[in-house]
Amino acid sequence: MAQIERETMEYDVVIVGAGPAGLSAAIRLKQLDADCNVVVLEKGSEVGAHILSGAVLDPCGLDALIPDWKAKGAPLNTPVKEDNFYMLGEAGQLRIPNAPMPPLMNNHHNYIVSMGNVCRWMAEQAEELGVEIFPGMACSELVYGDNGEVKGVVAGVFGLEADGSIGENTEVGMELHGKYVFLSEGVRGSLSKEVIAKYNLSDGHEPQKFGLGMKEIWEIDPAKHKEGTVTHTMGWPLNSNAGGGSFVYHLENNQVYVGFVVHLNYKNPHMFPYMEFQRFKHHPMMKDLLEGGKRLAYGARAISEGGYQSMPKMVAPGVALLGCSVGMVNVPRIKGNHNAMLSGKAAAEAAMAAIKVDRSGDELTAYEVDVREGTIGKDLKKVRNVKPLWSKFGLMTSLVVGGFDMWCNTLGFSLLGTLKHGKNDADSTEHASKHKPIDYPKPDGKLSFDRLTNVAYSFTNHEESQPAHLHLMDSSVPVGVNLKKYAGPSARYCPAGVYEFVEEAGKDTKFVINFQNCVHCKTCDIKDPSQNINWTTPQGGDGPNYPNM
Repeated sequence: MAQIERETMEYDVVIVGAGPAGLSAAIRLKQLDADCNVVVLEKGSEVGAHILSGAVLDPCGLDALIPDWKAKGAPLNTPVKEDNFYMLGEAGQLRIPNAPMPPLMNNHHNYIVSMGNVCRWMAEQAEELGVEIFPGMACSELVYGDNGEVKGVVAGVFGLEADGSIGENTEVGMELHGKYVFLSEGVRGSLSKEVIAKYNLSDGHEPQKFGLGMKEIWEIDPAKHKEGTVTHTMGWPLNSNAGGGSFVYHLENNQVYVGFVVHLNYKNPHMFPYMEFQRFKHHPMMKDLLEGGKRLAYGARAISEGGYQSMPKMVAPGVALLGCSVGMVNVPRIKGNHNAMLSGKAAAEAAMAAIKVDRSGDELTAYEVDVREGTIGKDLKKVRNVKPLWSKFGLMTSLVVGGFDMWCNTLGFSLLGTLKHGKNDADSTEHASKHKPIDYPKPDGKLSFDRLTNVAYSFTNHEESQPAHLHLMDSSVPVGVNLKKYAGPSARYCPAGVYEFVEEAGKDTKFVINFQNCVHCKTCDIKDPSQNINWTTPQGGDGPNYPNM
């Protein structure tokens, strides 16, 4: 592919990913200079198609970027009116009072939103300013300059043969060059992963930690609907098997977002995150809410959870990492979209200052300083010990000690300093022989559903003749190592049923990759205990088509 001649297009800034970070950067660049030449490349079929988030949005990012967002019709229609926290047991729940919680945990003045719709609206604002946005344009390669700097990307490759070779109907795509390239691909983006490795950006930082977030949209009985209500739960059904919890957000139109997060540092390879989510909906509190309702959509994505100490260096020659490509989620708040927007704004300001003095292809160190020392860094530094406390000492210690540490940080000091995470999530997986299998109840088809049925509600589609975008480093590892030592965890950790071990009479067990089901969550790239799976982009426009997520 490296020898192919492609057309090139030149821009001031090339932005990969039309999420909140990338679109914020594009908007801010145009606000600073209407003549700045900006392009945004989005792999989804439309802006918002691959956006999945809780989401309760802290509007501080929008306030800084577009202060008159209300007048301009931003789809923030449901202010939070009620904020609930529960500890669940199998048969009941205990309300955790709001009063002892640090002020940063308060959700009032925030909004229940579809981030997909927020991004669609942001794209409209960007286009009105003159930003070029190309959906359905997956960026499959980075382009490097003569001095080793990132100078662009390859986008728009279509019609490769199943083996990855070029056929007579292949469109080889084009190179889009920029004075700077912004990677705002979301969690574990393939180009960001390459940049982090090539320039050793994680050196001196803790390993990134992740969770798997799964979400369904339900339309419920109007008598049970309480618009503006935000509920979070912890405890059952995960208990000691894994960290995580749920969110239930009542938006408009009698709809409810029902979500479940499983921290991916769990030890037991028999853990089945998707089935934990389905089991959760049978809790009496959830059963009462959802019975008689209708599931409208389903999706999943990984969440960066490492926080302040896990953020890699964010800049390298010619390139900057934005938003979830860095990992800017405030874990106890379950919020990262506001920081993603602020990071896009900061990157744009640093790039514009550089371009104005004829710089290009160098490191935007001003962006990194802004993130670490400004609003984003202050937001994440206050909560930096919650995740490692939870991982090392469990839920209750995290609640008590982590809550105390957040209060101390709010007052400007910490007795704990900055705790380390230790292992990455793949290395946290232990041999199956150390753990008992977990018996999961069969989905009932009313409140709980099998994976393949639910994946249909993500409206996922991949052109089946293209090469699989999920690559094995060593094809012998799934059966020879992962099945033998870890009981084949890929058959369970994937929330879309992509991976399966097929046994046929008289034949060796076969590892099958059903890449057509992939919802682009990246869990396999993160959790595979042998780190043998590399997630890359399929051709543009393929993948989920999330409505209202």
